[in-house]
Amino acid sequence: MRASFHSLAAALLMGGSAMAVAANDGQARVNELLSTAPEYRETWTQVVQKEERLPDWVINLSGSSEQMTAVTEDGDQYLVGPLCETADTCKSKRLIVAFSLDKEDAYAMLVEVPAGLPSDKSPTRHATYRFLGKPDEGMQQLLQEQLRKDPNWY
Repeated sequence: MRASFHSLAAALLMGGSAMAVAANDGQARVNELLSTAPEYRETWTQVVQKEERLPDWVINLSGSSEQMTAVTEDGDQYLVGPLCETADTCKSKRLIVAFSLDKEDAYAMLVEVPAGLPSDKSPTRHATYRFLGKPDEGMQQLLQEQLRKDPNWY
């Protein structure tokens, strides 16, 4: 009887922590992260410092963004969300960002589509992808999956 009580208590605690993550889900935006905690800024600086020819909006995570979501990759939890220089340029240039919940790791995928691509042309086939932060294959798939969730991406 005592063992089942401990199992129940452990299950409730784990469920509570999952609910805490879910409660935080969607509260953050990429363009606000660097100002919310110095750890975000330090981690992002490490990601971009050795990269060449990045636009300022990527370096500073500034621009137009939507709410981030909490996702799990290989047992680790991340806040993931999109960022665009402006809402108008989002179809041609966007960044998908993933920060670990402990703020120690960050990854991103810069997606660029030729400006003025006719609407009958698939952006997927004409896009270039640049990964930042040296994501492993699983993280690359997670970033690409987030991009595919956009109804305007086909």
